[in-house]
Amino acid sequence: MRILVRGAGVAGLTAAYALTMHGFHVEVAEKFAAVGLGASHCAGGMLAPWCEGETADDQVVKAGQKSINWWAEAIPGLLIHKGTLVVAQGRDTNELNRFASRTSHFEWLDEAGIAVLEPALEGRFHRGLFFAEEAHTDPRAALSSLHKRLQAMGVQFHFGEAHLAEAGFDWIIDCTGKAAISDGSGLRGVRGEMLYLRTTEISLSRPVRLLHPRLPLYVVPQSGNRFMVGATMIESENGGLISARSLTELLDAAYLLHPAFGEAEVIETGAGIRPAYADNIPRITEAGKYLTINGMYRHGFLMAPHLAEDLLNHLLITCFLEGATQ
Repeated sequence: MRILVRGAGVAGLTAAYALTMHGFHVEVAEKFAAVGLGASHCAGGMLAPWCEGETADDQVVKAGQKSINWWAEAIPGLLIHKGTLVVAQGRDTNELNRFASRTSHFEWLDEAGIAVLEPALEGRFHRGLFFAEEAHTDPRAALSSLHKRLQAMGVQFHFGEAHLAEAGFDWIIDCTGKAAISDGSGLRGVRGEMLYLRTTEISLSRPVRLLHPRLPLYVVPQSGNRFMVGATMIESENGGLISARSLTELLDAAYLLHPAFGEAEVIETGAGIRPAYADNIPRITEAGKYLTINGMYRHGFLMAPHLAEDLLNHLLITCFLEGATQ
């Protein structure tokens, strides 16, 4: 059985990996010249199911918990398992209490506890929440690693060939993200904006979320003294560059987390369109030999492994039933 996966972002690569690991012949077609250059390029790489439970449906939280082990196996050595720290300024204590009331699997920290976890934040916050079981990775390094592993397993990639001929393939798996947004698809665009800062004036060991009534912020430490800063979610299907307002708000919020970010270099900005269904829950849809994985919203790295396993199980059952009728 030959399967064509369209799209080499997080959804496409995880699907290709799950299928290839189970013996299917998989090829991947991607319109860009490399993997992960769509919405995945702006991902934070946070595997934070319990934090996401603040707003996400319980099925996202449960599925996301399993994804941590999935990524640990798929990208050996690249998953950093140091949890997530959530803080708020004194005037925003109610935001911290509200976050705690909607989540689980955390411990309360006082000022001294925060300083033990993140010495750079000593004296800046009086209370915090620590989600010790969460993890994060460099999303670009993770997808590059997954790409190399798939190549070593014999998966053929067709870069710059978004419309690769489908003849000879038994199944077509559409993981093209925003390209699938159309009338009747049930998908809408959610614009996410981010920036990368570089500074040697501060060091963090894990993602830190700063709660704020207007613009909650997350900062994810990466190698090379880099920090990925994000938070914006704008209902829009217009991609392109980050807006001036979002850039200003993200920089202001980063400065609130630590003044050292005020002197950091802005080395990259970006914006990506993340398709979402009305309930913000990713899913698989089917039409003949076409299966679509979409609606990732802000849960790409968190939910892609779960959907990849669901896809695999669906095809295995289909193959079994077809074999039983022959």
